[in-house]
Amino acid sequence: MWYTPLSMRTRFRTLAALAFFATLPTSLLAASPQEQAAALGVIERFAGEEFGRNLELGTMAEVANRPTYAYEVRGGRLSLKGSDGVALCKGFYDFVTSQGAGICSWSGNRFAAPTTLPDGLQVQQTSPVEHHQYFNVVTFGYTTAYWDWERWEQEIDWMAMHGIDMPLALVAQEAISVRVFRRLGLTDEEIAAWFTGPAHLPWMRMGNISGHDGPLPQEWHGGQVELQHRILDRMRALGMTPICPGFSGFVPKAIKRVCPETKLTETSWGGRFHNYMVDPTDPLFSRISTMFIEEWEREFGKCSHYLMDSFNEMEIPFPPHGSSERYELLAQYGEAVYKAMAAASPGATWVMQGWMFGYQRNIWDERTLAALLSRVPDDKMLLLDMAVDYNRHFWHNGSNYDKHKGFYGKRWVYSVIPNMGGKTGLTGMLDFYANGHLDALRSPNRGNLQGMGMAPEGIENNEVIYELVASAGWRDSEIKLADWLAQYNRCRYGKDCPALARYWQLMLRSVYGSFTDHPRYGWQRRPGGGTRGSIRANEDFHAAVEAFASCAAELRGSPLYRADLMELVAASIGGRLEELMQAAETATREGKAEEAARIDRDIEAVMLGMDRLLASHPTHRMERWIAFARKHGSTPALKDYYEGNARRLVTIWGPPVDDYAAKVWSGLIRDYYLPRWQQYRKHGKESLPAWERSWVEQQRGLSACEPYADPVDAALRLLEQAHAATARAAQPDAPEALAYWTAASLGSDWQDWELNISSTELKQSKGLRFIGGKNGDGIELESLRVIMDGKEVLRLDHPGKGNSFDCLFRVPSDAQGNNECRLIIRARNTGGSRGRVERIPATEQ
Repeated sequence: MWYTPLSMRTRFRTLAALAFFATLPTSLLAASPQEQAAALGVIERFAGEEFGRNLELGTMAEVANRPTYAYEVRGGRLSLKGSDGVALCKGFYDFVTSQGAGICSWSGNRFAAPTTLPDGLQVQQTSPVEHHQYFNVVTFGYTTAYWDWERWEQEIDWMAMHGIDMPLALVAQEAISVRVFRRLGLTDEEIAAWFTGPAHLPWMRMGNISGHDGPLPQEWHGGQVELQHRILDRMRALGMTPICPGFSGFVPKAIKRVCPETKLTETSWGGRFHNYMVDPTDPLFSRISTMFIEEWEREFGKCSHYLMDSFNEMEIPFPPHGSSERYELLAQYGEAVYKAMAAASPGATWVMQGWMFGYQRNIWDERTLAALLSRVPDDKMLLLDMAVDYNRHFWHNGSNYDKHKGFYGKRWVYSVIPNMGGKTGLTGMLDFYANGHLDALRSPNRGNLQGMGMAPEGIENNEVIYELVASAGWRDSEIKLADWLAQYNRCRYGKDCPALARYWQLMLRSVYGSFTDHPRYGWQRRPGGGTRGSIRANEDFHAAVEAFASCAAELRGSPLYRADLMELVAASIGGRLEELMQAAETATREGKAEEAARIDRDIEAVMLGMDRLLASHPTHRMERWIAFARKHGSTPALKDYYEGNARRLVTIWGPPVDDYAAKVWSGLIRDYYLPRWQQYRKHGKESLPAWERSWVEQQRGLSACEPYADPVDAALRLLEQAHAATARAAQPDAPEALAYWTAASLGSDWQDWELNISSTELKQSKGLRFIGGKNGDGIELESLRVIMDGKEVLRLDHPGKGNSFDCLFRVPSDAQGNNECRLIIRARNTGGSRGRVERIPATEQ
């Protein structure tokens, strides 16, 4: 074994004064005994108690106020020092991964101690920044909304092992709000009616919505308080710096009953949701902010960082750009928020998410942000620049830290958003996630860069990305991606397979060499608006999955290989399904009923097969999500309420973000996506909204599904089955179209026709081409409208008619469709039996 049992050893002891450690710098901050104990608990849960009993843990100083660890192997035994509990865990994990001995992941952990280690191995590592931040506000909806302590403990262990020491900690925010609003005189009914369902609470906290899927049951709060105590206790024991919620200004409208003199601003999000905000210059704002923090710290103890977001994806309710009054009001706003927090918790830091700095660049220009920050002390503000990957690969608008000159002296965190909505579709620029942060570290506008971070909207997906980002965040030198991926294979599966090198090459030429804003398949959108999705499931991707599957004989004994194979095969089938559904639609339009029926049978068989395959996956199961939700209910009625709220979030959501979460999950495929497609094929798209609402609001539980006895063999068969079905349905001469119309789907009366298209594709277009069939006059358009995030950003009246014509337009460059992008055409059929709509690329001459 690579460690040696020692007799008469206490669990905790100071390391021997090894020469290697004696040379390390010293400072005032170092891991406390409590942090060492908490770190040992993390390590033992990962590696086993026997290993923990024989591991030497000790303390060392930070280097230049940055977390540091060091380890040494001598006499076949590992000795480890760290500047805090997280640094100890990170040091241990880096040792494990350097030896290919294991991995800590959401799909499961692997740990296998190597039989021998090179004696004298010595490593010291200091992070390039002070903190490593984690979570997005909406992760507390899309993933963690219904977690229990067991799942939270696993996640905190994951954080510690990956060197994360500054997580958001937002659980129980509503319980504290209840206490504050009760003190102000509001009734429990008035407060509960303002709250949303648990899975939608993040957007209420940011002022986007209120009352949606409410009222929130009173029983919810007690369990959340108890849970948050355990979360914060563990985070603090490890030396983490949790970011807790503060008061951002949003209140129940009923506040006017008890404070009639208060002026409320009605906020609007997506044009359909609303909330109410107290002006920060109103004395009531400071009063509530102080009360909230006092109640929070009375319950949970002192917090050093408070998150307060007031303008998430919303207009600033101040005079327009250029007005001196606008910038003075923004400066007053920033000052009021900071002073209210400081009055309740002297020395605390105001934390703000910076999503809107890139997403709404037209609003958050240099003068606007500078004004907001101008009266807040530099060392008491922390900005989370949370979407650097979007700046680089989606918006193409330059980094926020360059545009805002290092954020005007304020502290900030470089961060990325590898996921929107908890979608399980595969996407991401691996080379950027490996080394993109080096640009910030070396930038002349680095300013007061304090941390590295990642802010996914949902987790338990694309696991290689999070492993890579966490690894990169502790480095200030380039990662050679091919070498890193080869080591990832060894850590994850226990050994390499020659075909995995080709697998990664092909993945980098497909899904992991692309950045898709919202990766989802066409069948995860409401049918009737086209069958194309946004995932780059090209032939390179399908070949990559086949290369991965070719390792089955060699790697099938690895649980993590089996989990990854299930996910990848389901992802490949997802792409094939788009082709099958397009073929089914084409056969129906052309009157080939028998062919259409055969393809529909293939679609059903393939979807049920992928659903059954994922029934064995550790995380990609709807039943798991529902079980978490129902566990919170104390009565059957409450269990049903929580399940309904959980169903809503991962399907229709709203409006305005229908089908936003787009999970490729067992249970969701067989009970929602497939039946919805079949409903559409039998009854048309007009029947779908009512069917969807019924599925969310009236149905409970899932249909039965027996997992495959051997999911590896099943995965290999399903790959062949999907490929064969696609080959049978192939129509090589059929053009790739955005959508089609027929005499049955589009009649002679005016009707609205909604097409599925991503905001990315729309912005990369210069219009649409309408191509009618050979018989008849074609189609006439009364209007064409583009709706993005609830706003009409483009409208054309009477833009065309005839058998074939181009409708040219360009979407405004500053329009954003993160939550919603709808293309609505009001049209009628003027006699043609059928036709198609194609996107005209902006590059077409």
